[in-house]
Amino acid sequence: QVQLVESGGGLVQPGGSLRLSCVVSGVTASIYAMGWYRQAPGKQREAVAIITSGGSPNYADSVKGRFTISRDNAKNTVYLQMNSLNSTDTAVYYCKATLWDGSAIIYWGQGTQVTVSS
Repeated sequence: QVQLVESGGGLVQPGGSLRLSCVVSGVTASIYAMGWYRQAPGKQREAVAIITSGGSPNYADSVKGRFTISRDNAKNTVYLQMNSLNSTDTAVYYCKATLWDGSAIIYWGQGTQVTVSS
């Protein structure tokens, strides 16, 4: 069974950094794309950063220039380097994997809490 496990969340002060990791296991198909989404209390889940199998990244405007997404295809792992964090980054961050088995199949991780606070 496909499983996504996020790690690296925690409490950080404004201006600090965190690095999130997401490991995908149980994959029997190619991972077409992976991404990070976040959901703050009372807000809709939003895309933060997405990276394709070819390594092309896309970022939300709110994190552009501060966050960097990368992936290790051999390890089925995606990372999110988060710098210059501020309070608006506080949310549960979810890893998403889009598999391709003739059609797209979506899997989500359980989420990891990121809290930016003084």
